Amino acid sequence: MKILILSRNHRLYSTRRLVEAGEEHGHELRVVDYLRLYMNITSHKPAVIFRGEHLELYDAVIPRIGAPHTFYGAAVVRQFEMTGTRPVNESQAITRSRDKLRSLQLLARAGVGLPVTGFANFTHDIDGLIDAVGGTPVVIKLLEGTQGMGVVLAETRKSAKAVIEAFRQLDANILIQEYVEEAGGSDIRAFVVGRRVVAAMQRTAPEGEFRSNIHRGGSVEKVKLTPEERSTAVRSARTMGLNVAGVDLMRSNHGPVVLEVNSSPGLEGVESVTGVDVAGKIIEFIERQAKPPSKKGPPE
Repeated sequence: MKILILSRNHRLYSTRRLVEAGEEHGHELRVVDYLRLYMNITSHKPAVIFRGEHLELYDAVIPRIGAPHTFYGAAVVRQFEMTGTRPVNESQAITRSRDKLRSLQLLARAGVGLPVTGFANFTHDIDGLIDAVGGTPVVIKLLEGTQGMGVVLAETRKSAKAVIEAFRQLDANILIQEYVEEAGGSDIRAFVVGRRVVAAMQRTAPEGEFRSNIHRGGSVEKVKLTPEERSTAVRSARTMGLNVAGVDLMRSNHGPVVLEVNSSPGLEGVESVTGVDVAGKIIEFIERQAKPPSKKGPPE
């Protein structure tokens, strides 16, 4: 098979591992920077072009789209869909998961456990918004934040009001969520490929910090999930329409609650901690899904 990886940097751990795993399975892998691609949007012969070369003859595409480039990256993936090339994660699923508010609404509609969450534009009733999520402490999140940036823990009502007012003066969209104290500053990243969890790790925040992201100095360890946690992770990925996903969840007193569903989860942490060849699992999924390309149009 010929597999194309859409990645800004071929030296990134996740990109390198996917290339290695694909080659170990006997496939031909190529990495291209999706921001350097351009598209010919026509009814009869849509094309994706790189330096004058048409790229429609690949059997599969693995999108590794960074959050700052979601709009253009998803457009490139959608163009491949128009040509009949199968992406591991479809464009609609990528954009759906990147919209934090929409993804939480979809998960809630599907009955997936979530932290109590509030969203508002009008700030004259901040007390009511705080009360709606159970009172302080609360976690305040920028909708556009990634890797723990734009996330603030407000321990008192006064500090929560100050943060909310400051964000709204910047015309920033924010979510307010209950603080899951019993999680003890830890969350779980469950790596879903297809219809099952292939690996999982627990991330714990460093001393004096509540964000457990590895990029913020959090520690990681292998963790065994309960059947309910596995089911929640798989349901969350399916709700987003993602075949490959990193589902972040917390253990609360009322069961697992999902924080976020990531469409381009990193492989380095989970592979190093668990010893699982996650890249190989992704390649195996592509092999199972391989079939002659269809000429269907892109999803709405």
